[in-house]
Amino acid sequence: MFNYAHSLRQYPPLMILEELLKSTAPPTYVVGGFVRDLLLDRPSKDIDIVCVGDSIALAKAFAKKTNSRKLAIYKRFGTAMVHYQGWDVEFVNARKESYQPNSRKPTVTQGTLEDDQKRRDFTINALAIQLNPSHFGQLIDPFQGIQDLQDRLLRTPLDPAKTFSDDPLRMMRAIRFACQLSFTLHPTLHTALEKESNRLTIVSKERIITELNKIILSNEPARGFYLLNETYLLGHILPELQALQGIETIQGKLHKDNFIHTLQVLTNVSQMSDNLWLRWAALLHDIAKAATKRFHPKIGFTFHGHEELGARMVPQLFRRLKLPLNHHMRYVQKLVRLHLRPIAIAQDTVTDTAVRRLMHDAGEHINDLMTLCRADITSKNSQRVRKYLHNFEKVENKIAAVEQKDFIRNLQPIINGEQIMKIFDLPPCQQVGILKKALKEAVLDGSVPNEKKALYTYLIQIAKKHNLSPVDNHPNKT
Repeated sequence: MFNYAHSLRQYPPLMILEELLKSTAPPTYVVGGFVRDLLLDRPSKDIDIVCVGDSIALAKAFAKKTNSRKLAIYKRFGTAMVHYQGWDVEFVNARKESYQPNSRKPTVTQGTLEDDQKRRDFTINALAIQLNPSHFGQLIDPFQGIQDLQDRLLRTPLDPAKTFSDDPLRMMRAIRFACQLSFTLHPTLHTALEKESNRLTIVSKERIITELNKIILSNEPARGFYLLNETYLLGHILPELQALQGIETIQGKLHKDNFIHTLQVLTNVSQMSDNLWLRWAALLHDIAKAATKRFHPKIGFTFHGHEELGARMVPQLFRRLKLPLNHHMRYVQKLVRLHLRPIAIAQDTVTDTAVRRLMHDAGEHINDLMTLCRADITSKNSQRVRKYLHNFEKVENKIAAVEQKDFIRNLQPIINGEQIMKIFDLPPCQQVGILKKALKEAVLDGSVPNEKKALYTYLIQIAKKHNLSPVDNHPNKT
């Protein structure tokens, strides 16, 4: 058996533990994700230490040795955490677990290292390396986890149906690891995921969304959603996405599979950006197509208004999934609402006015919107893709030209509401809002330059229609 002593000594926390264990002798091991990532040559900042003895005492000794003031003790769970030089080192007692049918929270009792390894979710996370000086660096691999790492295969130490039934969150973790590590699910896992998928209902939305976000941020997010769908888990999380599946044919007319299209757009975006919320926008951009699908005998299937309905669905979905109802939600909602606009204005003559309005509505997120729209150009017809890309480039070029001309994205008239109230001696009222909107429309249309004198002249003209006169008509007094 290969000894990993040299590899472990590259990590200061483990060298300190080796030194500590010379004077205190509970069998102690580094386990789980750190070992897996060490063998896969992946970075890791979390170290899990299993102690067959008093883990809290060992944590206190470690904190004292490192002069760390960041020691957290959780006596109820028999665990402790020490933060040291950017590392989070968690100390736990070796334990075994038993579960009740309606809860994923186990009953924990003291156990052996073997018990602790059996309770792990996957064989690649059940690897342990001893830290005691007499056997420092010795690997303990009772479930052939090393072979699974080499085969890039995901298996459970025990019966996968029981593993997933005991803690259904492990089903989400299985798909997450498959996407993050580009591993294959063992056939028995795939079968168990299908069989136990209903157990996901006992897991909190917060736990599910944490795993789902990791899937979305992985290198293969689309694969994750295909797996979620194949194993019946997707219906418990995003049935609206599942509803996009399939192709319907009426009178020889059909539409593309919007589920497959959505995942292609997600793939395209993931190759251009690691922005979680832009990826969410890709996932939800066509979410209302199932609800808006109609058939017209002459033109075939339509999805009119799916962008607006989709935008209205975003807050509901975020609330249900326990995603943040803040600027991240509003960002996704904006991109869903606007995702058709760049292509819609990509005609032979792309006007400054249309582009200016698009830039105003997208604001600081115009670049992300254009990324989403470029990713949305998918078709098996390469000639059609080239045509759309050519039109899309017209819009991009026009945006660059208008930006250079205007120098700002969120175009706002330089005469604001407060100044309007001063010019006409008005309190805050509806008339002020009407005049502000008229100025804004004029600037966006390009019919009036965003310059003080020109705007003032235009303001006086439109104010007359509302029976308003300035108290002082000198523009420099504003």
